[in-house]
Amino acid sequence: MNIISSTSRQVILDTETTGMNQAGGPVYIGHRIIEIGCVEVINRRLTGRTYHQYINPGQAIDPEAIEVHGITNERVANEPRFHQIAQEFIDFIDGAEIVAHNANFDVSFMDHEFSKLNPLGPKTKDICSILDSLAIAKRLHPGQKNNLDALCRRYGIDNGRRTYHGALLDAEILADVYLIMTGGQIKFNLSNEKAGQEGGGIKKIDTSAFNLKVVGASADEILLHEQRLDLVAKSGKCLWRG
Repeated sequence: MNIISSTSRQVILDTETTGMNQAGGPVYIGHRIIEIGCVEVINRRLTGRTYHQYINPGQAIDPEAIEVHGITNERVANEPRFHQIAQEFIDFIDGAEIVAHNANFDVSFMDHEFSKLNPLGPKTKDICSILDSLAIAKRLHPGQKNNLDALCRRYGIDNGRRTYHGALLDAEILADVYLIMTGGQIKFNLSNEKAGQEGGGIKKIDTSAFNLKVVGASADEILLHEQRLDLVAKSGKCLWRG
C-alpha cells in the first residue's frame, strides 16, 4: 500500500450516525447517518471547498451516540431526509478518492443509505475510490494508538475544538493529519520510541514510490560555491575539501 495517493482530487470524509454497529453484523444494522462532513483536497492542497449536512434519520438517536457526538433528536428534527440531499452529496464525491478514518464504517453506512433510495442509488466504490487513513496510520505506527486524537498529539495538530465528535470538524482535522502523515519525514524527536508509547524518534518512510525529482546545481552555482571555498581555504584548512 502506497501512502502517497496518485489521485489528484480527494474528499476527506466523516459521518456521524444514530448509533454503532451490532456485534458480528454490518455496521448499518438498525442505524442511519445524521451528519456528513467533507473537505476537498486537490493535488494535496486544501481548496476551501466543503460539504456539510445534518440529516433527519427518521428514528431516535441512541443515548450512547449522543454522548459521543452531541447531536440530539431535537437538533435534526427539522433537517432534510437523506433522499432529499442524496444527489448533491453524490455530485460532491463523484470521481474523487474518499479518505476516511476506519473507512469501512463510513462507507457501509453510505452504501446502506444509497440502497434505500428510489431509484436505487450507487455503491460508493462505483463512484469513488476509497482510502482508509487508519490503515495508513497502523502501517506507520504499529502497536500504537491510531485514533484521531492520538494522531493529533503525535503530529502536533491542535484539536482543542473537538469537545464532541462532529463530521465536518473531524474531516477538517483528518485532512491535516492525513496530509502530514503522508508527507514524508513526520517527526523530529531525539528520544527513542517503543511500541505502545506516544511520541518517538525520527520516522523514516520509504520514498522509492514518491517519484522525487533531484535537481543538480548549475555550472554557475558550482563556480560560485568553489569561489566561496577558496575564501575559506585562505584562512585555514577547508573542511569541505577534505
